[in-house]
Amino acid sequence: MRLLHVTQSYYPFLDRGGPTVKVRALARGLASLGDAVTVLTADLGFDQAKREIAGAVPGRWGFEATEDGVETIYLRTRARYRSMTWNPDVAAFCRERLGGFDVTHIYGLYDLIGARAGSACRKIAQPYVVEPMGMFLPIVRNIGMKRLYHGTLGGRLLQGARRLIATSEQERQELLEGGIADSKIAVRRNGIEIPWEFPPAGMFRKRWNIASDAKLVLFLGRLVSKKSPDLMLEAFSHWNRSGNGPQGSVLVMAGPDEGDGFRRQLEESAAQMGLNGSVLFTGALYGDDKWAAYRDADVFVLPSQNENFGNTAAEAVACGTPVLVTDQCGIAPLVDQRAGLVVPHDCVALQAGLARILDDPAVAARLRAGCKGVADSLSWEEPLAQMETLYRELIPERRGLKHKLA
Repeated sequence: MRLLHVTQSYYPFLDRGGPTVKVRALARGLASLGDAVTVLTADLGFDQAKREIAGAVPGRWGFEATEDGVETIYLRTRARYRSMTWNPDVAAFCRERLGGFDVTHIYGLYDLIGARAGSACRKIAQPYVVEPMGMFLPIVRNIGMKRLYHGTLGGRLLQGARRLIATSEQERQELLEGGIADSKIAVRRNGIEIPWEFPPAGMFRKRWNIASDAKLVLFLGRLVSKKSPDLMLEAFSHWNRSGNGPQGSVLVMAGPDEGDGFRRQLEESAAQMGLNGSVLFTGALYGDDKWAAYRDADVFVLPSQNENFGNTAAEAVACGTPVLVTDQCGIAPLVDQRAGLVVPHDCVALQAGLARILDDPAVAARLRAGCKGVADSLSWEEPLAQMETLYRELIPERRGLKHKLA
């Protein structure tokens, strides 16, 4: 099959979060199965280092790269507002190349590349699927603009899609409640890619001068309000003051600040709570640094207000680290009481969850023992097979529709 994947952000722009990792894993996995995969994305600011990492070279529409059989087109960016970019070359790309693909897969909402590609697909009766990646509900910020998008570009994009991909039952319910027909929804979980070999135990603690007997609580993700690192900070503070936490307990907040000053607010809050020395902001962690943090943590916490899946929690489980996630995370049913605990999205519940895992060795040991079974069930093999089947189902639909139009 000839597949086009359209996404606002892609490797090597890892600071844009989990979607860059997920789309890359799917693209490379499908290419390994024999499909011809092209990724259409935006140039989010190539410098020389990023060009070398991606193997990107100048091309007709911007930069181009090939990795493990996947062709990637990074469209020139002419203007930008927050995470949205204006890439006028998308129109020329669609005119010249879109007809050569069997199916288009559009990831995410609230960007112009996906909306433009969807419009071009509709014009030539090419089937496309949309994977909202947790963006369907207009929450947290810019809610008015997001609703405006749904009433214009987004509405047409979703209406014209042959299928919508939900990565959890939670996201499926959100789509249903938003008026999407059940027959258009396919549930396909995310998978995890783990390195051939993990960094040695203790590497992260040594680098950041964290004692081997200190309780290490890890938050790893973008420092944005949707993921509630502020709530995590408050819960850690209460647990630390309860007397159960040993001296030297550390909350590690690892992740990029999106430039709106949220990290500074968190640092000020930590100081006001008297947590100087107990909260460590490392910035973004990638590669071995990320896996070393997972491995050395006593517990990984994902306190999100809404998370369509929760790849970081899955990665922590793959390292044998128990997780504490809110019931607003799509991965919650997969880890609950097996590799972690699931709690409501509030401070008291998070504090109680921390106490159960950190203060009760029996609970921690049971959850650690359950991590391997959960991790084994989260490979990409099954999701890739699902996508292959779905794409093949859509190709006859395209042929039938083109015949009717003719």
